[in-house]
Amino acid sequence: MVTAQDIIDQTKKWIIEVVIGCNFCPFAARVIKQKSVFYKVENSTKAEICLESFLQELTQLDNDDTFETGFLIFPNALTLFNDYLNMVSAAEKLITEKGYDGIYQVASFHPHYIFAGTTEEDAANYTNRSIYPMIHLLRENSINKALELYDNPRDIPDNNIDFARNKGLIYMKMLRNSCI
Repeated sequence: MVTAQDIIDQTKKWIIEVVIGCNFCPFAARVIKQKSVFYKVENSTKAEICLESFLQELTQLDNDDTFETGFLIFPNALTLFNDYLNMVSAAEKLITEKGYDGIYQVASFHPHYIFAGTTEEDAANYTNRSIYPMIHLLRENSINKALELYDNPRDIPDNNIDFARNKGLIYMKMLRNSCI
């Protein structure tokens, strides 16, 4: 049986080997080294409970400034990409409704992530294909500070897409799958 700690360990491995290893997020290594990332596994299969858990994690960030960022992982829910996108949309609406605009933002990762205008087999999708459906909660203030230190931050998405496509689908799939 896979435990919550197993899921967190697999997620950490994915972050280190894929996100940091491929330099998809040039800011990730710092927060990982500083151990300022929290991880929560939400085992529910119900979207409503997953959304409630998201709200709890926003409160967690509010109450504990030792964490720069966090991952809310859904191993049992939101397996269909469209259901996941609906959840992300609802989470973004909650940010606005609860007055968190400009304070927090969401990054989305899913095992079946497909960017608009791409095909399912485009290696570029692996820049956001995680091992579990998850929402990454980020402090906007931290993002802004990190972007000030990075030359040409607007090039990051295009660089990531180029990297993934140059490595190819088989490589990206094997790399991601090796984290499970």
